[in-house]
Amino acid sequence: MTALACAALAAVAAAVPAQRPEWYRSVASVHWVVKDLEAVKQAWARLGFPAVADFGEVDVPVKHRGEFAPSRMRVAVAILDGVQVYWLQPLDASGAYAEFLKRNGEGIFSLNHHAPSRAALDQEVDRLHGLGVGILQSTDVDTDAGPLRIVHMDTAAEGKWVLGLVHGQAPAPTTGPAPPFPARLAQFAFVARDLAAASTFWTRLGLPAIDVTRSAIRDREYRGRPGSFDQELGWQRHGAVAFEWIRSLAGPTVYEDFLAAHGEGLHHVAFEVDDFDAAVAAWKAAGFSVTQSGAWGQAGKPGSGRFAYIDAERAGGVSVELLWSRK
Repeated sequence: MTALACAALAAVAAAVPAQRPEWYRSVASVHWVVKDLEAVKQAWARLGFPAVADFGEVDVPVKHRGEFAPSRMRVAVAILDGVQVYWLQPLDASGAYAEFLKRNGEGIFSLNHHAPSRAALDQEVDRLHGLGVGILQSTDVDTDAGPLRIVHMDTAAEGKWVLGLVHGQAPAPTTGPAPPFPARLAQFAFVARDLAAASTFWTRLGLPAIDVTRSAIRDREYRGRPGSFDQELGWQRHGAVAFEWIRSLAGPTVYEDFLAAHGEGLHHVAFEVDDFDAAVAAWKAAGFSVTQSGAWGQAGKPGSGRFAYIDAERAGGVSVELLWSRK
């Protein structure tokens, strides 16, 4: 084959979108790094999301950026609408979790997808490696439920969140108690300075492009005062829970606050609620205030709705958004 033909084939291959595995459609678990696990557990328990398992202090051997290292941490698990949340408190300076805590502060480190087999996980690691994405950290753990392999890909710099690949079953429950008000996990939401660059990165790995919109917001409030914030919103709807992307256009706003405190990354998780006022009241009764709120659409008309951000930063560095839509 001539050099020209090889170049032509390479160009065609580059133009074909990468095929992500079907199991990317579901986020199986979240790795959430915290400074004080006990304080985080107590805060979320007041909201009806208690830890369903606490493993205490554990030693986990990790291979971080190609180097093996022991890593000691405290680990507890909660359930958010079917998604396992692993709260991880690093107890030493080893590994990616401690690195994240030092660089970004508390927050959600990774969203993890469950591979149907070890071979499928290895195949996906190879596929991503072929697209220029290496392994940030890998972990192999023997649990009561059998071998567990966790691979975190090095996606944060360009993608703004860490892609986790998991095979095996961790020894933790998969269901938790119902919260005090009906709530459905609706979004994982990221703040970024350049949505086009993030879209280009994830599209190269097989995720859909980020569809950017800009909607008029009314009744804006920021920290108890009339708000003047504005933003672009981007959407990736490739699974049961939407990925929302946010670029601040005008402030002051909670998005700029997050960038100043943590840098780009996962800003909030959003819940759809049936009774907006009752849900807000439940969070306030637990000691959490509203930092930003507003509404969209024509008031009282189908398709309109309300939103409020809850200041859950002190409960692990991540905000919570409550969403209500008029049907």
